[in-house]
Amino acid sequence: MRILICVKQVIDTAARIDLKDKKVDGSGLARVLNPYDEFAIEEALKIRERKPDAEIILISLGPECFRDTLRVGLAMGADRAIHLIDPLFDETDSLTKAYLLAKAANFLGFDLILCGRQAVDDDMAQIGPALAVYLKISCITVVTKLEFLKDWSKAVATRQIEGGSEIIESKLPVVLTCQKGLNQPRLPSLKGIMSSKKKKIEVFDANKLSFLPLEENASKSTFTQMGLSLPSRRGKGKFIDGSTDDAVTKLVKILREDEKVV
Repeated sequence: MRILICVKQVIDTAARIDLKDKKVDGSGLARVLNPYDEFAIEEALKIRERKPDAEIILISLGPECFRDTLRVGLAMGADRAIHLIDPLFDETDSLTKAYLLAKAANFLGFDLILCGRQAVDDDMAQIGPALAVYLKISCITVVTKLEFLKDWSKAVATRQIEGGSEIIESKLPVVLTCQKGLNQPRLPSLKGIMSSKKKKIEVFDANKLSFLPLEENASKSTFTQMGLSLPSRRGKGKFIDGSTDDAVTKLVKILREDEKVV
């Protein structure tokens, strides 16, 4: 079994975000492996514990610094790492990224693809489903439990839905997006960290993937981010004294005359 895991590097959620030219200024900020992707890696490692012949391959599309994230995944126990990097991949939208990942997946071959539920920087949750569409295979999102039939021909996934959960069976290959609660990701061991430094990260560029930005199936800027802005600062809270009737009357007056919301 060959398991592909799509991973992304994101700005640490504990970091203070600043904007420059209507974009997030990430210079000098700590970066980490996307937390939801950790669940995907851990689940692949658990699968390999039950099926020792399974091969785990990480794939990431992004700038040079994304190699640090691939090293983290290798230190956790992944077998190989693929870095999709090329000037032609810069400034691509989510659909084009999914298309490029699909081309890499077809090049490598796969039985199972795992992704995080979403990246915590943009929260779009698009890559997994879009990847499945390009590969023309099934996709199960927000998976909180994963099992397989004895012959490993089918995945039995429990996914989170509003108000509960549902169980879905799917033949392999399939794309699964992993949700918090699926497992508890392990920390890289010292042996794993040392071993990861010796593993070569393979590079797939536009030529390797036979990619042309204007080819028919590639996205043509379907999504354009015009700019980002910080929310306006909130004023200090107000305490309204008096009886319940008086407080309600004062509150309605404030909402109507000052805040203009009623």
